[in-house]
Amino acid sequence: MFTTLVNAFKDKGIRKKIFITLGLLFIFRLGCWLPIPGITTETFRASIKSQDFLSLLNGIGGGALANGTFFALGVTPYINASIILQLLTFAIPKLQRLSQMGEEGRKKIAKYTKYAALFLAIAQAVGICVGFSSSIELSLFGTTLPTWLACTFVAICLIAGAMLTYWLGEKITEIGVANGLSILIFVGILSTAGTAILASFKDVFAGNIDGLWNILLFFGAAIVIFGLIVFMDLAERKVQVQYAKQIKGRKMYGGQSNFIPIRLMGTGVLPIIFAMSFLSLPQLIMSMFWPTSKAATWYAMNLGAGTWPYTLVMGILILLFAFFTSQMMFNPEDVAKQIQSNGGFILGIRPGKPTADYLKRINNRITLFGAIFLAFIAIVPTLIFTFVGGSSSLINAFSATGMLIVVSVALEFNKQLEAQILTTNYKGFLK
Repeated sequence: MFTTLVNAFKDKGIRKKIFITLGLLFIFRLGCWLPIPGITTETFRASIKSQDFLSLLNGIGGGALANGTFFALGVTPYINASIILQLLTFAIPKLQRLSQMGEEGRKKIAKYTKYAALFLAIAQAVGICVGFSSSIELSLFGTTLPTWLACTFVAICLIAGAMLTYWLGEKITEIGVANGLSILIFVGILSTAGTAILASFKDVFAGNIDGLWNILLFFGAAIVIFGLIVFMDLAERKVQVQYAKQIKGRKMYGGQSNFIPIRLMGTGVLPIIFAMSFLSLPQLIMSMFWPTSKAATWYAMNLGAGTWPYTLVMGILILLFAFFTSQMMFNPEDVAKQIQSNGGFILGIRPGKPTADYLKRINNRITLFGAIFLAFIAIVPTLIFTFVGGSSSLINAFSATGMLIVVSVALEFNKQLEAQILTTNYKGFLK
């Protein structure tokens, strides 16, 4: 990766894109540190930390939510809107037809996703203001405004910040390097982890020498888990495809072999996000609107984060969502049709339905191993980090979801740079 970065900075066009990306990321981080007037930060931060789902969103946003900043919602509304639109694509025939219309259809789906993100940003901003209205108090010209007016002002700031964050991500994608929204999440997680690391070392320098060994053991375990994630993320099954020779006019085509890469981690981090959202959303809603009800207390004690039923249900949901998202991303029937239409075949397998069944069987097996690994990563690392030692801020910063996102985005960023360097070299050769 370091060699790729050095080669990228040698090219003037790519170097300009990298500087543009860094400038937009600076604006994003600036918005993550500017607090919204009217929010009592200490009370707001304590309320956020008491909610596991909101703590996860705070970690992804680089601590912006706990500090009550303009970019507190971050890219969360757009991520949720994208997931909902992907699910609806399989349920609504009109969206399914749009997804098959090429570039024009993708533009319309992106437009619908933007509207859905705005709606979710409004809903989340209103929910936060209603749930944490006691932490909101705005004074203007020496007079304290009514609670409803202060909450309206804060909600407008949150909504505007969420849409501006989405715009920054789009601009990074258009004129910068790699996928903008993924880069924003990547920077947010690294910021949270960096803040937690500095806080831990401050405790050590303050005289807590015994905590130094715990920190070293913690980072040793983190490095091992990072290496395991990288190894599994790059793992793939290559299905060899042989193409028959075809004579068209005076030329002969085909007669070559290729392969279909089926990734072990093809579903990415989506199953974990789905499972955590499914389990945490009821608790989040009850804590906002009915915090002292019997249902909220029962749910926190029996299905809250850290309980064994939560861990068990979490693992089962990850397995189920892994198979669901795998069916969304890899369609064996379509792949089999494309192979047959191009005159290809898998050795020992008949074209058509037998090929589709063969690919489906391979995909199910690989998805099973990938789902088991995701469940392992979602549950075991937290237990390991707690056992070897480490502050709660470190454990939250190095969560399973965060580590998977960081590794995936870093590898994708490296691939994008390599592709742009290769394209530039080809252009120079053609000139």
